[in-house]
Amino acid sequence: MDINNKTSDYVNGLFVKNGRLINDRMDSVTGIEQASMYRKQMKKQYKIDCIADGIERAKMRMDGSKNMFNY
Repeated sequence: MDINNKTSDYVNGLFVKNGRLINDRMDSVTGIEQASMYRKQMKKQYKIDCIADGIERAKMRMDGSKNMFNY
């Protein structure tokens, strides 16, 4: 027995299917908001990469200076 949902069952993007409430709404995030979130993430990742690169360079310098004094 297949029962189709009526438009009266479909209220603001919500409807009941097989006894469960289904949310068929679109995301509430606009395109401009998504772009700003991606930009923030890119800036944060750039800072993280810069710090990681600085730590890696410092370790290489320390290892290089240790080798210089062992001779």
